[in-house]
Amino acid sequence: MRPLAEMPTSVAAGIHTVFSDIDDTLTTEGQLTVPAYAALADLRAAGLRVVLVTGRPAGWCDHIARMWPVDAVIGENGAFYFWYDAAGRKLKSRHVFDEATRAANTGRMAQVRETVLREVPGCAIASDQFCRLYDIAIDFREDVPALPPAAVQRIVDIMEAAGMTAKVSSIHVNGWFGSYDKLSMAHLFLRERYGLELETERERCTFAGDSPNDAPMFSYLPHAVGVANVAHFNLPPDQAPAYVTPSEGGAGFAELAQALLAARR
Repeated sequence: MRPLAEMPTSVAAGIHTVFSDIDDTLTTEGQLTVPAYAALADLRAAGLRVVLVTGRPAGWCDHIARMWPVDAVIGENGAFYFWYDAAGRKLKSRHVFDEATRAANTGRMAQVRETVLREVPGCAIASDQFCRLYDIAIDFREDVPALPPAAVQRIVDIMEAAGMTAKVSSIHVNGWFGSYDKLSMAHLFLRERYGLELETERERCTFAGDSPNDAPMFSYLPHAVGVANVAHFNLPPDQAPAYVTPSEGGAGFAELAQALLAARR
């Protein structure tokens, strides 16, 4: 990973879409800071497209899409995207599965949840599980004392043995049935909402993130950026972002926004 300062000005000036994770990328120690929120607003005011890409649940994404200065939110690791139609005064959404498929998967996930809770002492169901539609989120360090890496890996192993996709964030292990991820929904979002192909727009898009579940976005976008705390995960080179900010969390995201805006000026 190269320092953010090494991103060429011509590259930074050409970015038209900023995708960003939320937890430990926009937030700092679990809190959304004023500079990070202001950075979202400043990017959007400058004409950039701002899309949050998170493992957080549908209930959170409903609120964020309505009330934050963003163009859309991709939630539950790529299961859907929400956007607010200001002209029509209505929240709109696009899902990968219909209600019947989601209902069937809910029963299958309940069995996996019980196995994880039984076999991995100290973990817990994430506090935001009640407003999830597609996945189960196992808390290993948000509201419980941090578990060791071996315990986190055991959660992943149990999910994968049940046929689930499992991704590790900075606070949760998320598991779901299906092959979608953050990147697949980013492709769909740009195509359906703006008539753009991410494959041909890769040089003009960036992504900010911090953890292993961001790896698909990091590896696909040549100008992806990790906030400084991404270094805690020791991601292999093919899964790491091209650049890294000086600061962690929300301060790092604000540094990215400042660099993009300065280049445009």
